[in-house]
Amino acid sequence: MAKQYGRYGYRKVGQLLRIEGWCINHKKVERIWREEGLQLPKRHKRRKRLYHHDASVMRLRPHAPNHIWSIDFVHDKLSNHRPYKMLTVIDEYTREALSVTVANAMGSSEVLEALYPLLLKRGKPEYLRSDNGPEFSSEPFKDWLTKVGIKPIRIYPGSPWENGYNERFNGTLRREVLNAEWFGTTRQAQTVINQWVKQYNQIRPHQSLRMRPPAPETILENRQIIGT
Repeated sequence: MAKQYGRYGYRKVGQLLRIEGWCINHKKVERIWREEGLQLPKRHKRRKRLYHHDASVMRLRPHAPNHIWSIDFVHDKLSNHRPYKMLTVIDEYTREALSVTVANAMGSSEVLEALYPLLLKRGKPEYLRSDNGPEFSSEPFKDWLTKVGIKPIRIYPGSPWENGYNERFNGTLRREVLNAEWFGTTRQAQTVINQWVKQYNQIRPHQSLRMRPPAPETILENRQIIGT
């Protein structure tokens, strides 16, 4: 049973033994479990989430395009084992990947340089959701948000699920690109990722959008209309 249900722990395995007819209490199972070295590593104490009185997680949800953008970093290494970073920016309502900026190193000033052209092209969001990293919590970054009229949303420390839209996109980026490609330079990585982002936005079906891409390609839609 330990081989088949090792992740269950001694309490659940003890219950399975009793269901099979063994006359044994949980204390004896625990002792044997410990003597055989089958105990699982101790879990780290989880940080408490922030809840409303109705037990729902306190997280502002998007209601329209440009309502909430979320930003986060993805870390990886080049073929020479040199680390690099990617800044991902997502519109939480449309699920569109607004940009993925690749750089060897990136501080608050580089984050601002990546966000500024997006604001010129798409307008500014009402809120910007991020974690509490130094790049997003520095005084110059906070001053810039105040000047342009964007309200920051800081997720609770150790609670990545509060930035769930971006976390899910980052997981998809890692699974479909970073785990499949081996980059020699950040320039090469940027080129490949830009192509993938275009495919992600215009072609790749998104389950939460009823199997439609976040930003369908207009040319493709026009062709379908003409063909019909």
